[in-house]
Amino acid sequence: MKKSSLIITLILLLTAGVFSANAQSKYADSKNINSLIEKKRAYNKHNGTGYRIQLYNGQEGRARSLRNRFQVEYPGVYTKLTYSAPEWKIQVGNYKTRLHADRALNEIREKFSGAIVVPM
Repeated sequence: MKKSSLIITLILLLTAGVFSANAQSKYADSKNINSLIEKKRAYNKHNGTGYRIQLYNGQEGRARSLRNRFQVEYPGVYTKLTYSAPEWKIQVGNYKTRLHADRALNEIREKFSGAIVVPM
């Protein structure tokens, strides 16, 4: 009795798995899905994805001096100074993954202790 119920359960699970696999393959070729994927890629190309390191968030004078100091310490690293009322922000770098940003943050924190990783 116990073996037969186990066998029936296994057969039901296998058939359910086969039907769900067929259902997924039916939608994999959908033009709507491919269209959405292309839109997402275009959005990411235009707006960017990834992470930056934020060095400072506060007054303009301190933000500009920290940006200049950073550019001297790390020449060639992208820096961005923005104003978002009522504060100025300094963000540096363009990192594709959080792991890359965290590795750079470990090095940058030695000289800029308040730095944090932020998404773009």
